[in-house]
Amino acid sequence: MPHPTAPTRDELVDTAAKLVPLLRSRALWIDEHRRLPQDVVTAVEESGLLRMQIPAQYGGYESDARAFVDVLGEIAKGNSSAAFCLSVYAALGWMAALWPDEALDEVFADPHVRISGTTAPTGTARRTRGGYLLSGKWSFNSGVLHSQWKINVAMPEDPADGTAPLFCLVPVADLRIEDDWHTIGLQGSGSVTTIAEQVFVPAHRVISGIDFYQNVSKSRINGTKPHYRVPVLVTTNAIQSGQLVGAAKYALASFLERLPGRPLTYTDYPSQREAPLTHLQVGEAALLIEDAEQRAHRFADLIARKVAHDEPWTTGERVAARARIGWIARQCKAAVDILAGASGGSSIHRDVPITRIQRDLHAATLHAMITPGVNVELYGRSLCGLEPNTAYL
Repeated sequence: MPHPTAPTRDELVDTAAKLVPLLRSRALWIDEHRRLPQDVVTAVEESGLLRMQIPAQYGGYESDARAFVDVLGEIAKGNSSAAFCLSVYAALGWMAALWPDEALDEVFADPHVRISGTTAPTGTARRTRGGYLLSGKWSFNSGVLHSQWKINVAMPEDPADGTAPLFCLVPVADLRIEDDWHTIGLQGSGSVTTIAEQVFVPAHRVISGIDFYQNVSKSRINGTKPHYRVPVLVTTNAIQSGQLVGAAKYALASFLERLPGRPLTYTDYPSQREAPLTHLQVGEAALLIEDAEQRAHRFADLIARKVAHDEPWTTGERVAARARIGWIARQCKAAVDILAGASGGSSIHRDVPITRIQRDLHAATLHAMITPGVNVELYGRSLCGLEPNTAYL
C-alpha cells in the first residue's frame, strides 16, 4: 500500500505544474550545457516527486502509473530533458525495489536518491570473494550526471552463474564518466557513457536477469506487494508514455500562443489564424494528442486494475504494453511534426520552443523500447498467432 502520508494524484500533478516556469526559463541553458542545472535538481528534490516510486518503508509514495503519466506530462510541458530524466529515476527506482532488503537499505538511505542505468548487458562480471568484479562500458545513461546509484547489466564469466545476465547496483562514484553526449535531441538528459574497471559489487547487490524479468523480488517486504509484481517493462513503458503526451501538449499550446497576429507570409491571409489550412493542421494535431493521452490513461488504468486484484500478466498483455507506448509515441510525434511544419521560418530561432520539442520528441521515439515500428510489428506478429521474437516483454 502507498505510504499513508503520500500526496494524492492531483496534488502531485499540481506540484509538477509549479515546476514548469522554472524548467522553461532554463531550457536554453539545459541544451547548451547538456545536463540539468543545479537549481532544477534542487527544485525537483524539494518537490518530493522523486519519492513517487520509492518503497513506502523508506518514505516513498508507491504512486500508481496514472500519477506518473500525468506528472511527467506536466514536467514535459516545461522541458523534455527534465521529464526524461525523471522518468528514468522513476523507472529505475521501481526496478531497484526488486533487490534484497540489505541492498535497499543502502540505496534508499538518501531521501532524494536518484538511480540511473540501462538493461543492455555490455559488461562482464567475474565472481570473487563476497561478490563480483564488474567491468564494461554502458552507453545512454540518462540522468546519470545527477544520480547516486546505477544499474549495470553484465554477462557472467563463471559458468556456475549460468548464461543469464547479472543486474548490478553500483554507486555512480565507482564509475568513470565518458562525456560523449553531443546530440540534437534530449541534450539535457546528459545520457553519457559510464565505464567500470574491476569494480567490486557485493553479492547482495547482484540479482539474476531471470529473476529481474520475472519480477522475482528478493526483498522480503516488497515481495509481498502486487505493485512490484507488474512486469518490469510494462511498468517502465507506462511511466515513459506520460512525457510523450506532455511534450505534444506543450507543442500545441506554444503554437496557439504564437498564432495571434502572425501573418501567413506570401498569401492574402492577414493572419495565419484565419487560414483553413491552419484549422486543419491544429485540429488534426489536437485529435492525435487527445487520442494519445486517452490511450496512455487506459494503459495506466489497466495496470491499476490488475494490481488491485493481484492478477498475473499474460504474454499477450506484455506485448500489448509495448504496442501501446509505440503507438502513443507515433501519435505524439505526428502531432508535433504537423505543428512544427506550420510554425513558419521564425520558429527556427532557439528561443521558440517548437523545434526543440520536435527534436526532443524525435529523440525519445528512437529509444529501443519506444520505437513505434518495432513495437507495432511485434503486436501484429502476435495477432497473427506467432510467438514474440524478443525476450524484452
